[in-house]
Amino acid sequence: MRTIITLITAGLLSLTGGISSAQTITLKVNKPQAAVQPTMWGIFFEDINFSADGGIYAELVKNRSFEFTDPLMGWKETGKEGAGRILIVNQGSEHAANPRYAHVTVQAGDSIYGLFNEGFRGMGFKKDLRYNFSFRAGNTTGNPALKLVLLDEKGEHIGEVAIPPTGKEWKQYTASVTASRTVAKGGLQLQFSGNGSLDIDMISLFPEDTWKQRPGGLRSDLVQKLADLHPGFVRFPGGCIVEGRDLANRYQWKKTVGKVEDRTLIVNRWNTEFANRAPGDYFQSYGLGFYEYFLLSEDIGASPLPILNCGMACQFNTGEVAADEDVAVYIQDALDLIEFANGGTDTKWGHLRAEMGHPKPFNLQMMGVGNEQWDSQYVARYQRFEQELKSKHPEIKLVSSVGPFSSGKQFEYLWSKLRTSKADLVDEHYYMPPEWFLKNTTRYDKYDRNGPKIFAGEYAAHIRVAKENDSEQGETRNTWESALAEAAFMTGLERNADIVQMCSYAPLLAHVEAWQWRPDLIWFDNLRSVGTPNYYVQLLFANNKGTHTIPVTLNDQPLTGKDSIYASATIDQQAHKILVKIVNASGKAMNYKLALDGAVTTKDATTQQVLTAKNKGDFNTLDNPSVVKPVELQLKPAKNNVDVVVKANSLNVITIPYR
Repeated sequence: MRTIITLITAGLLSLTGGISSAQTITLKVNKPQAAVQPTMWGIFFEDINFSADGGIYAELVKNRSFEFTDPLMGWKETGKEGAGRILIVNQGSEHAANPRYAHVTVQAGDSIYGLFNEGFRGMGFKKDLRYNFSFRAGNTTGNPALKLVLLDEKGEHIGEVAIPPTGKEWKQYTASVTASRTVAKGGLQLQFSGNGSLDIDMISLFPEDTWKQRPGGLRSDLVQKLADLHPGFVRFPGGCIVEGRDLANRYQWKKTVGKVEDRTLIVNRWNTEFANRAPGDYFQSYGLGFYEYFLLSEDIGASPLPILNCGMACQFNTGEVAADEDVAVYIQDALDLIEFANGGTDTKWGHLRAEMGHPKPFNLQMMGVGNEQWDSQYVARYQRFEQELKSKHPEIKLVSSVGPFSSGKQFEYLWSKLRTSKADLVDEHYYMPPEWFLKNTTRYDKYDRNGPKIFAGEYAAHIRVAKENDSEQGETRNTWESALAEAAFMTGLERNADIVQMCSYAPLLAHVEAWQWRPDLIWFDNLRSVGTPNYYVQLLFANNKGTHTIPVTLNDQPLTGKDSIYASATIDQQAHKILVKIVNASGKAMNYKLALDGAVTTKDATTQQVLTAKNKGDFNTLDNPSVVKPVELQLKPAKNNVDVVVKANSLNVITIPYR
């Protein structure tokens, strides 16, 4: 919720000594330029930093189906010695997607044999919230009794429920349990008593308050933060996840749809990518699969942008490529995905979508071919995708890659090949210091307007930190300095909305105790989440998008960094609002008169949203989430101008109703 501060301009000026004398910024409201695409500001999701399992996918049980490389990772036997034992059985080809289950022998009598699950860096429980427990079991003999117990950090019970398994046939068992206390790092224990045996699999625990209360769904606070951004698109599933360390480890969408128990778990490629941050227990259960990604996009009003492997593994790892004769398989996966998303229920993949609960098509309109690939092998594969997809589905826009770098030989080579292709958008990435972002606000001013459009698919300002001053606390890299530089760069993206049509910060989510990469847009633990200063920059731009750009000038020149001032402006032709973004990256407050050319103000509220901080090194944390957060001021406009003070080191969004 924004803090509303009502100040007339004169009162505001009296509180800001030492600012410059007023200069006039002209807003040419009667000269709309480029249409701002609905997809202008979006989000990039990749399963890094425990973003999916242990993050937005609300499952609390780690290794619920015993499919990790170590089948008992996350599990620990408890209880009286000799009261029971567990044996992992592999069914092999009988159930290739989920071959393992646990055979539990109980010899406990009135004592207890237990299996404890630690969750993902613990399990977060909320007082008085119900948790839905489920498992599959069969081949039960004797009279084994089973009780689910929720435990706090000290092993004390905070909730329990009994579920007696019976019978030989495999079937699903469900129960609910309510937590009596809020616990940040609890766990789950299965307590067996009596005598006998049973086979058990897919042991699962979800909070009842998932997004839209969907059983087996997503964590509501994290999805809400995404929804609050009002993103124009959701790019998924990555990222380097798409490529895999090798082709066997690549993302294969067909293995992530259908019944959850029939999806094929694999090790996450970020499990060992960085030796100093290798978690060792990072896998992809695919409970969050392509169906769920499409559903998430629909829920938050965003266009889905799936990225597919083009027959190339990560070139920073093995760099292996599929044989030329096998590339057709990858192209068929793309064609089948279009059918899954848009096909009728009488088609193979459209029928599966309907079976999963969504007969209506997802209205897929675009698709990415490859992630950060480069060199001639990418061009050859992309061209085959383009030829086939444009022939059979000309309605689908294609996104191509110019690699992981923002300039250089590889970048220039790919642009030389893609400039004349049928690619609709070219994906550029920049992970650079804040200074680079400030210097590159005019990057797209002279780009070719007749070639492919631009997708700024991954960007974030990375501050330099001396090793001796670095901190393991993840949020420390998301400083106001980095966010301010990104805001300045984003004014350049918006000014060039005729060619820049999609943009997304990356990465999106990170667990404070299980991250591999930083900075990130949103940090979370087992119970809480926090938006970074960078998050609020994204929110202010995305929630004040407008429909068309308009010129915003000082002395007939665009504001692209002179005196460390950067600006862009749009109008919303439906709402009749002018939306001005001004970034002051200097250490001095500035006083401006915003003059409307071709329009006059109305009696509706004129506002100024201000995002700033006391120090450039300030950042938000889970314990202090509001150190850097927008506040809103009310301004008092004249007939055709508005006086505004722009604080030092600030992002300002001024909304002026007009006619």
